[in-house]
Amino acid sequence: TAPTGSCLSMCSVRELRERERQKRLHRFEVMPGTERQRLPRADPLRAVKEYSRPAAGKDSANPAELRPPEVLLKTVCYLIDDIAASPHLHPWTEVYSFVFDRLRGVKQDMIIQRASGLNCVAILERMVRFLIYASYRLCGEPLHLYDPRINDTHLQENLNWLLDCYSTDKGPHPNQEEFYALGLLYNLGLIRAAQRILELPKLLRSSPSITLALSINKAFLERNPVCVLRLAQRLGFLQSCALHRHLVASRSDLLLIYSHGYSSRNCRFPLDRLAQLLALDVSSAARLCRAYGLEVTQGSQVVFCKSAFSEPDQGDLHCKQYHSIVADKQEDLTIGSIVHGCAGGKPETSSGV
Repeated sequence: TAPTGSCLSMCSVRELRERERQKRLHRFEVMPGTERQRLPRADPLRAVKEYSRPAAGKDSANPAELRPPEVLLKTVCYLIDDIAASPHLHPWTEVYSFVFDRLRGVKQDMIIQRASGLNCVAILERMVRFLIYASYRLCGEPLHLYDPRINDTHLQENLNWLLDCYSTDKGPHPNQEEFYALGLLYNLGLIRAAQRILELPKLLRSSPSITLALSINKAFLERNPVCVLRLAQRLGFLQSCALHRHLVASRSDLLLIYSHGYSSRNCRFPLDRLAQLLALDVSSAARLCRAYGLEVTQGSQVVFCKSAFSEPDQGDLHCKQYHSIVADKQEDLTIGSIVHGCAGGKPETSSGV
């Protein structure tokens, strides 16, 4: 029988006192005014249970140390609203590190209690949105500040758990369309991601977000980067965050195909037209062409040559420099509205960049 948590605060009193004695409080958890004391005090309203690896002799199933699902949901909302979305806490790499660790602690409590039901779904939905947003916002950060592989591992685990909840729990689950589409866009080209969608009821499978995601996936599998980038401009902000890690491959494919198709000493391709196809501004498109060894003339013409095309050295091509197709969609969306699902989850009706 799985234990049932009885801790009604974000962090148990025992852990709070232990971390005070060991000086293991994060600065986001310290009681204001005690930062310079020999032993800074913990703020019970801001301290959150940290993730700890299972260890021999440690009772990880003690109900007094476990938070029930409703408390876990309140904890996640606190981490999003008061930490991740705070305009006063920076750098955001540190904010991410703190929230990521505490979300792992939430997930650990859920696993030990074998949590299920609507609270479990609500928690997992916010976790997945946060990790997708972080994968875009922290793209290109130094490895010691942000590890994309670790973020991806936890994102995939949470996403799979969430989709399993959709298929096994009765619901209602009003956000299914959003997360099946996000899962496919994030895992573009993977058979299992598409198979999950093909197994859905016809009404859900034919919804706008999923239909658009399937079209992008089809174009990606057919190596039609022009179609991928054109359809990508119709995505909402969070969907674009999910897709963004595939943009480098799509643009590389486009330039490779054009380098063969328009390879001629006398052929010139208008840079402004190429920028539209790449979903970039003109200066970024020119910079990208040069990174792949292509000549851009003073008259803003691109000289395609299959022998000149070369993949940039690792580290020379910074994905973050070409994020405009995603960044332009954020506009005035806050982190809180993004993670809570209040915006950015549905495709746009227009096709403008």
